[in-house]
This record gives sequence, structure tokens and C-alpha cells, in this order.
Amino acid sequence: MVAPLYDISVTCTFCSNVFTTKKVRPSFKKAVKTDADFCIHYKDTNPDYYVVRVCPYCGFAHSENFSDRWTQAQRETFYERVAKVWTVRDYSGERTWEEALHSYKLALLCAQIKNEKPRVVAGLLHHLAWLYRIHGDTAQEERFLAFALEAYVSVFETEGMDLNNARLMYLMGELNRRLKRFNEAVRWFSRIINDRKIMDAGMIRASREQWVTTREDMLAMRLDLPEEMKQAK
Repeated sequence: MVAPLYDISVTCTFCSNVFTTKKVRPSFKKAVKTDADFCIHYKDTNPDYYVVRVCPYCGFAHSENFSDRWTQAQRETFYERVAKVWTVRDYSGERTWEEALHSYKLALLCAQIKNEKPRVVAGLLHHLAWLYRIHGDTAQEERFLAFALEAYVSVFETEGMDLNNARLMYLMGELNRRLKRFNEAVRWFSRIINDRKIMDAGMIRASREQWVTTREDMLAMRLDLPEEMKQAK
């Protein structure tokens, strides 16, 4: 019988040691539902648990999106803050929720030390929010959604022209909505809907749907609607 997990070999870019880590076979990625901010809920094995590769020798944790480059200053900082105090831990087997959470938090620290691009940091923060969501911890989910939103804004300001602007703008709208920052959510959704340069039909459709959802959220909470929403039927 084929197992859902298989080994891949990874060379650590900090200490150069080779280690193994797990990935989930595509045939075992069985999605149950997908939330509006792209969080996928899986039936059995969650592939998100294995996104981060953790070197058991020095503690360097990274995803495929990290750069391979290190400056001397970054090496020295990582050594002092992580490698120097690291005790050998093995993340190469099947991971629990707690182990997945620890791996992401360690990767977040490593990304900050290495000064990775804002989109890499934003992705880690968003995944941490998802982990807390599936665990039912709303307070921590919202805390990390707020961090992720801040990072996505930084992505938009620094890298926006190089990425899928519509998806990024939609995410900023949806995270604002989830954090009950409804006026900001409306602003982002409306920009996507009304900007004729945006040709991403999927994101335009999703923005229209979430614009309506935001209006329903505000009505349910008896909040004042923006003018454009008052005119909507």
C-alpha cells in the first residue's frame, strides 16, 4: 500500500548538511473545502504541515520560496540566535499540528534574519493564521491575519507590479473583511471590480462575491454602510 508521505533530500544552505524531509503525494491531497482567503481544508493529511524544511543539524528552517543567498552578517546573526542554541531535533517524520506550527514559526524567524522578500514573510504569516484556524484558535488566527495583512501591504508597495496585482489586492480585501475592517475591505474589492486594467475574471468575480458578503456582514452588525453600498440592492 502506498503511503501518503514520501522523502525528499535537502541540502541546508547554512551548514551544507544533507537531510531528508517529507512531502505529501499529490494523490493524497484531498481537499474538503477552500475558504475565501485560499485556506484549503483537507480530509486527511495536510500538505501545509510539510511546506517548511527544518535542518536537524543547525535549525535553519525554510520553504522553497527562500533565496539560497546569505550575507556574512546574516550568517553571524543566524548562528547567534538559532544555530548556537539549537539542540538536534528531527522534523523528518510525520508531523503533528504542534510540530507544523513550530516549523513555521522557526521559518518566520529565519526569513526575518535573512531579510527575505515581503511576499515570503507574508506567506508564512498567512499559513500560521490558517494553522490556528484549523485548530479553532480564533484569537491567534486573527493576530496572525493582521500580521499577514501588514506584510501583504508591504508586498503591494514594494513588489506589486511584479506579481498578480488582482490576487494580492483581493487578499488584502478579504483579510480586512475577516478582521472586521470593513471599510478597507470595501475599498480593495471595489478597486478590483472598477479597474478596467484588471483582466483576471476569477478575482473580479470573487471580489464581487466578497463585496456582497462584506455588505451583509455590516448589515448584520448594524454598521453604517459606505455610500456605494447604500445604493446597492
